[in-house]
Amino acid sequence: MKSSCSVERCVRALLLLSLLARPAIAQVGDGTYQRPLFTWRDAVLAGGFAFGTLAIRPLDKSAAVSLQRPTSQQRKVLRTASAIVRTIAEPGSVIIGTSMYAVGRVSKSDRLAELGLRGTEALFVGEGFANVLKYSFGRARPFVDTVSPNPDDWQLLRGLHRGDPYRSFPSGHTVAAFAAAAAVSAETSRWWPQATYYGIGPMLYGGAVAVGVSRMYENRHWASDVIMGAAIGTFAGTKVVRYHRTHPTNQLDRWLLRASLSPSDPSHVSFSFIPGALRR
Repeated sequence: MKSSCSVERCVRALLLLSLLARPAIAQVGDGTYQRPLFTWRDAVLAGGFAFGTLAIRPLDKSAAVSLQRPTSQQRKVLRTASAIVRTIAEPGSVIIGTSMYAVGRVSKSDRLAELGLRGTEALFVGEGFANVLKYSFGRARPFVDTVSPNPDDWQLLRGLHRGDPYRSFPSGHTVAAFAAAAAVSAETSRWWPQATYYGIGPMLYGGAVAVGVSRMYENRHWASDVIMGAAIGTFAGTKVVRYHRTHPTNQLDRWLLRASLSPSDPSHVSFSFIPGALRR
């Protein structure tokens, strides 16, 4: 019973932290260019995630034990759902993002191309930072010791030379899921603020929470790994979008959103402004 309560608390913590992220998402997508890259709301959000990670830490072992019980692992619907959401997060999120960008560019759909690009950028930023932590902290994954899982098994730089079993902290799949959710929510809030706040955002963040729980269910991550992954992903998504909103003429956008093939000479690449969303 105590272990089951631990899992419920982890899920509630993720949902609560997702709700804390919604004001930050709305702030990113309000259409202004004067906002600084970091604000006091970001500090509040970072504090919430830090507190959540520390608060969940004592529940790491009990949550892991609960999810590995035969009554949980033998349920086919849970195994199938876990595999689906895990695949959607990685590599699905990269495939979806790049496909949206490509289709948007070919069909000249400004918003679709920008949405795909922002989501993909957020993924790479979030995963890059997460990998530095993975290699540095060297935390053992829950499956390393099946007899008595030890969430306190850390060793500096062990993830660099001992491989994947010692790269538990933070959860990369959770980073990817929350990065995509944050970036897409921030982008769409400029175009459909009400739909994003009450529909798109909760749906995306709900899916991201499911990804985090799936990583715990598959015995790949501790609960605190997932909370930290959610934090990194959320910040990656919001900061990528806010940077581009405050730097509308940055070089990356010039290359990837404004480059077009010259109709008269397909071998020549010219640069032009795409009308629509980028000029608003």
